[in-house]
Amino acid sequence: MRIFRLARILLVGLRFGLDRVILDADASGRLGRWWSWVFFWRKFTESRAVRLRRALESLGPIFVKFGQMLSTRRDLLPPDIADELALLQDQVPPFPSGQAIGLLEDLYGRPVDEVFRQFERTPVASASVAQVHFAVLPDGTEVAVKVLRPGIEPVIEHDLALLDAAAALLESIWAESRRLKPREVVAEFGKYLRDELDLMREAGSCAQLRRNFLNSPLLLVPEVYWDWCGTQVMVMERMHGVPISHISELVNQGNDLKALSRAGVEIFFTQVFRDGFFHADMHPGNIFVHQDGRYIGLDFGIMGTLNEVDKNYLAQNFLAFFKRDYRRVALAHIEAGWVPAHTRVDEFEAAIRTVCEPIFDRPLKDISFGKTLLRLFQTARRFEMEVQPQLVMLQKTLLNVEGLGRQLDPELDLWTTAKPFLERWMHEQVGWRALLREVKNEAVNWATIVPRLPRLAHQALVDNHQQRSAIQERLDGIERRQRRDARWVGVLVLLVLLIEIWRLSGA
Repeated sequence: MRIFRLARILLVGLRFGLDRVILDADASGRLGRWWSWVFFWRKFTESRAVRLRRALESLGPIFVKFGQMLSTRRDLLPPDIADELALLQDQVPPFPSGQAIGLLEDLYGRPVDEVFRQFERTPVASASVAQVHFAVLPDGTEVAVKVLRPGIEPVIEHDLALLDAAAALLESIWAESRRLKPREVVAEFGKYLRDELDLMREAGSCAQLRRNFLNSPLLLVPEVYWDWCGTQVMVMERMHGVPISHISELVNQGNDLKALSRAGVEIFFTQVFRDGFFHADMHPGNIFVHQDGRYIGLDFGIMGTLNEVDKNYLAQNFLAFFKRDYRRVALAHIEAGWVPAHTRVDEFEAAIRTVCEPIFDRPLKDISFGKTLLRLFQTARRFEMEVQPQLVMLQKTLLNVEGLGRQLDPELDLWTTAKPFLERWMHEQVGWRALLREVKNEAVNWATIVPRLPRLAHQALVDNHQQRSAIQERLDGIERRQRRDARWVGVLVLLVLLIEIWRLSGA
């Protein structure tokens, strides 16, 4: 089975000329000339990027999803390929409703019509990993039921094994590919894809994001109904809204598009800097708008997380950009430990200035925040910066947010919109507010530790005394052994001298 699948991949690669993408990088090589002679009859009118996209579409949904993930790694790919792969659409025919019902009945142990008051057999959406059916719970609550595609796990493992084999082969025959780290990219893709196969994990992410934005005037997140969930089934509140890409419907609904675009930016920065937990798949298909003007978030299979170091790094970089303080940008990288400590600050600062200064000769509204962050990552790689996966995911999400915002309001100035939020956040991270917050956070620990301090101090003193006694006893033992050994050495020396005297006198 695997050999036939591999053969099909190779045939598709030849059909779309993916071999030429590799060989053209070494057109003067003997292999390249021989290969061109053998396949002289092939003529391609489309660009290499278009051919790659079409090849992935021909190979099926898992490869389409891989292309989508690749499009986010703009730190590794040439711009033309990254732009073309971003056009991939994961539109997959639904699997038979009977299979979905069978899976649900296996989970619940009874007929689906006894579990739900109503279950719509025709799916409302279908993707490579799962599809969604609308239903009604016994109490009348409208829900969306997400069902994992049957038998998808072995298909994914099979295709991941082939991708890894192809990546290893690419590394062995094309030295230039090693810079792109194909096996590392495949491993990253496999991690995200396997995470999406556990719908309980996605349900947990949905519940966390809902808690973070509970009663928010900006964002609605569906409620999860845990009693009906399993690793292959997720049941959540059905959300009613207009897809964010349907501009005319949004206008007819009475939405202020400029306010809506600014709200999208605020939602993103709130997730990143307040919570360190953000929706990392914010393409138009996953974002709706409620009739009251709030955003609706859907599909929580891919979420990003940031720790305090990440958040401080990003905030310092963004604010330094606003002020064109490139030295501060350079220092932020070094202080975060993402660039080696031996890096010369002045050289790094000059490289960043070279990338960023031309940007500021343009109106702020014409500047892409996401692309600026990307250029910064690319520059930092020249100074031995390892790509941080969480920042790559963030950069991809920022590009999505920027695209959505400017689709709603072409005049959106993302820099001006974000600056007050970032300044307010940074202000809360330093000074007396930050001190009070840390005291509050640690108060619970102090309440348990403070009453125990006298006993802990006494125990520490006793332990210290015991340790010193043990050390002293050990030293005394060593000293005794040394004195004993010295005596034996003296006896041996004296014995040797007596033997030597006796031998000489006898001679």
